[in-house]
Formats: sequence, C-alpha cells, structure tokens
Amino acid sequence: MAENITSFDYLNLFLFTILPYVALFTFFLVTIQRYRGRGFTYSSLSSQFLENKMHFWAMVPFHYGILVVLFGHLIGFLLPAQVLAWNSEPMRLYLLEITGFIGGIFTLVGLINIMVRRLSDARTKMVTSTADWVVIGILIFQICTGLYTAIFHSWGSSWFAASMSPYLWSIVKLSPEIAYVTPLPFFIKLHIIGAFAMIILFPFTRLVHALVVPNPYLWRKPQVVRWHWDRKKIRTTEFKIER
Repeated sequence: MAENITSFDYLNLFLFTILPYVALFTFFLVTIQRYRGRGFTYSSLSSQFLENKMHFWAMVPFHYGILVVLFGHLIGFLLPAQVLAWNSEPMRLYLLEITGFIGGIFTLVGLINIMVRRLSDARTKMVTSTADWVVIGILIFQICTGLYTAIFHSWGSSWFAASMSPYLWSIVKLSPEIAYVTPLPFFIKLHIIGAFAMIILFPFTRLVHALVVPNPYLWRKPQVVRWHWDRKKIRTTEFKIER
C-alpha cells in the first residue's frame, strides 16, 4: 500500500511540478528560435483558397469559441478574487458558467467541422500534415474534458479561481504548490495535463500564428482568389492527385 502511495506521489510530482517547466521551457526556447530562424513560418498556412464554404463554418465558430474559453481562463488566473466576488451572486455565476459552456460548444463545433473538412475535401486533405491532426486531436481532447468538467464538476470558474489560480501562480514564482491540484478529480487532472501538452506542441505547429500582432483573422474581409486560367481543366482535383 505504501509503495502505491509513493508511486502516485511521484507521478503527481512529475505531472504538476516538472512537466509545467518542461512545457514552458520548450515553448519559449523553440518559439524564439523559430521566430529568429524561420520567421516566415509564423503563419496559419490558410487553406481558404482551396475551399471556402466549409472553411467559414469551421474557423468562425472555432475562433470565437476558443477566444471566449481562453479569456475566461485568463481572467480566472489574473483576477481570482474578483471572479469569486462576482460569483457570490448566483445569477452572475450562472451567466459566467453558461457563457463559458457556450464558448466550449462553439469551439467543439468548429473543430469537428475542421476535421470533417480536412477529411472530405481532397485538396485540403493533401495540405494537412501529421502535426495538424495532432493539434486537432489534442484540442478536441481539451474541449471535451473541459465540457465534461463543466457538466459533472459544476462552478468551475469558482474552483479555478480558488485552486488553479494559486497553483499556476506558484509555478510562476518557481515554488510549485501541487497540493492545490492533487485532490482534484481525474478528468480535471487530464485537462490540466492536456494544457501542458498543448504548450509543448505550440511552437512546433501552425498555432504560432496566434502570437503575430496584428492578428486580424476575426474581422478581415473574405479572401478573394482570382484565377487566370480555366481551373476546371488545368487545376482539377484529379490532376493534383495524379501528380
């Protein structure tokens, strides 16, 4: 019994003390290195010109949904006391929880449409890399575990402010306090681990475009492509696949 407890403690130590610093070190080192050596790769590598109808219904809900989710997490991290004060009124708590849940649903809908688009459209499928599928998979995992947490472990905004914010600040202060997170339910721990995994992968993928300022993806006009040849005869899907 003692050995099991010890092994479990070591696992918690690795996941919530060592892994965060591995993630942050990798993020900053590779992000800076990539920007200095391959700055032109800081792009979303848009495939909008290949197919635009499904692209709209995938990227719009995804971007607006993920911004709501990330903004909520950021506020809980930076202003935990204010979040707890806001949540002291039940109607405000419900409003915050429902808003976050809707943001998660929008993100999931967008991700599913992204996945369907990249599987069903031949041209888009050809420019989809293994890294893209890994990112989509982890994002879906994160959103699903987040939605599960919202449904089965209610009032996440409050316990995030009370437990996760102090833990994350202890990471920033180089004095990890894992006692804040070790008692949390299994799926919440998976959600936290998934976040660290996403931070590690971030600088290796097209997600780095989120760091480029200005970033007008949410309000820019639709991309217009002008063809100077008969694309039905010269640039058909069948032609590209044969090549």
